[in-house]
Amino acid sequence: MNRVPADAENAHSSSMESCPSLRDVHSINPTQLMARIESYEGREKKGISDVRRTFCLFVTFDLLFITLLWIIELNVKGGIETTLEKEVLHYDYSSSYFDIFLLAVFRFKVLILAYAMCRLRHWWAIAFTTAVTSAFLLAKVIISQLFSQGAFGYVLPIISFILAWIETWFLDFKVLPQEAEEENRFLIAQDASERAALLHPGVLSDGQFYSPPESVAGSSDEDSEEKQDSEKPIV
Repeated sequence: MNRVPADAENAHSSSMESCPSLRDVHSINPTQLMARIESYEGREKKGISDVRRTFCLFVTFDLLFITLLWIIELNVKGGIETTLEKEVLHYDYSSSYFDIFLLAVFRFKVLILAYAMCRLRHWWAIAFTTAVTSAFLLAKVIISQLFSQGAFGYVLPIISFILAWIETWFLDFKVLPQEAEEENRFLIAQDASERAALLHPGVLSDGQFYSPPESVAGSSDEDSEEKQDSEKPIV
């Protein structure tokens, strides 16, 4: 006798527990989810994110800025052709700035190859270029005689060192975390859209509804009267 009320109570409690989940699912807007997924897919089709493109532009700026400073240094020392021959053909580690320019070219090639062409999502490439740049510049400043050659003995090594570490900070704290966050949002939105598609099927078309033909007004009353007359016994 007590089994039926117990089963009814269990069914009622299970239905009450399922109500919040259904309410949460019905609160999802499938249109917004699809729009968000399409925006993420559009970003994937572009091949590279906006923040990564900004990073690649900054790496290009690093190379161009160091090249500009080196050309200015060549002009200050007495002409591009004469100084270029002295620093490149007769390279001297203690007095030449050509190696700092090559260091900028090295950073540009490695970082563009890793983060633009290969679309690497790890920090090892930027760590390698920054470590090589820092070690080389520190050794050059300690061993060479750059400080005795005027302002460019300070400017080129310091600017190159700062730009390398700015690239490291920008990639580690902006590019990689933002791309990981966008990827997580895309996965969550895609999962939610799949659940919404299961719980919110598409709108039924007109052919899926069935409506019986309407009866002619007044025909039902006449049919009922004729049926009653036919059922009356004949005296």
